[in-house]
Amino acid sequence: MTALRAGLIGVGMMGRHHARVLRELDGVELVAIADPGGDPHGVAGSLPILPDLESLIAVGVDIAVVAVPTRFHEDAALQLAAAGVHTLVEKPIADTLEAGQRMVDAFESAGLVGAVGHIERFNPALQEMRRRIAAGDLGEIYQVITRRQGPFPARIADVGVAKDLASHDIDLTAWVVQSDYRTVFAQTALKSGREHEDMIIASGRLANGVIVNHIVNWLSPMKERITVATGEAGALVADTATGDLTFYANGTIPLEWESVTAFRGVSEGDVVRYAFPKREPLRVEHEAFRDAVLGRDTDVVTMRQGLRTLEVVEGLLQSARTGESVSF
Repeated sequence: MTALRAGLIGVGMMGRHHARVLRELDGVELVAIADPGGDPHGVAGSLPILPDLESLIAVGVDIAVVAVPTRFHEDAALQLAAAGVHTLVEKPIADTLEAGQRMVDAFESAGLVGAVGHIERFNPALQEMRRRIAAGDLGEIYQVITRRQGPFPARIADVGVAKDLASHDIDLTAWVVQSDYRTVFAQTALKSGREHEDMIIASGRLANGVIVNHIVNWLSPMKERITVATGEAGALVADTATGDLTFYANGTIPLEWESVTAFRGVSEGDVVRYAFPKREPLRVEHEAFRDAVLGRDTDVVTMRQGLRTLEVVEGLLQSARTGESVSF
C-alpha cells in the first residue's frame, strides 16, 4: 500500500510532537513542513521549512496537520479543503462558532475527513474509563468532575483558558459518558493582566441527567489533570498526566462506628489501580485520523464534534458574562 503523503503546518510546541509521530507512523510519510517562523525546535531534519501553506499544498499531500494558533485555523483549513486534503486541526476547532461552521461545511461538502485534535479522548486512562463505564462497572452514572490546573503557558496568547483547556474537559466528559451537554453555568476570573480569562469554574447537566463540574485555570503552581466519574457502584478516578485509572468501590461491609454511619451515605470499599496498556495519546490520535482517511472504522474526533464542543465553551463564556445559565 502506498503511504499517505503528509504535510504539517506549524512546528511550535505542539507541532514538533506532530512531526515526530508522523515520521514514525505506519502508512504515512511526512513530506512537507511549513512554518513562516522557521524551525525553532529543529524538527525538520532533511525537509526544508516552507514559508507558507500554499507552498506545502504545491508539494502534493494527501493529509495535513494544522498546528498553528487558533485564529489561523479557519484560513488554513479552508485552503486545505479546497485542495482536497484530509485535515487534522489542533483543538479548539476555531476561535469562533462561525469560523468552525464554515470549516465543517467545507470538509463535509468536499467529502473529506476533517478532524480536531481533542487528544484527551486518546488518553489510556480515559479510554479505559469509558470502556468500564460502558460495561456497567459503575452502574448508573451520577456525576463527572474534572480538575485541570497549572501554571500559565506563555505560548498561548490568542484564546483564554476556556477554549484552550476547558475544551478538553467538555469533549472528554461528553465522550466518556456518551451524552451531550444540555445546561451550563460558569464563572471566570482575569488575574494575570491578559485579554482573556485565566480561570473558570463551570457546572452543568448532560442530556442523560449526569451532573458535571469543571475547575480549570492557569493560576496554579501545581499541575493537575484529574477526571472523576461517580456512580452507584463507586468512583473511577483518571489521572491523565500519568495515564492511571483507579477504582474506589462502595463498601459492602457494614460500619459499626455509629457516629460515622450517621453521616456517610456510602462506606469505603476496595481500592484498585488498574493495569492496562498505556500508549502515547498523540500516536493513537494520529492512527485514528489515518484510519478514518483510509475508510476504516475509527473513533476520530470529527470537525462537527469539535464544533459542538466549541458551542458549549462559548455557552460557558456567555454564562460568565451574563450571570445566567445557558441551555442547548
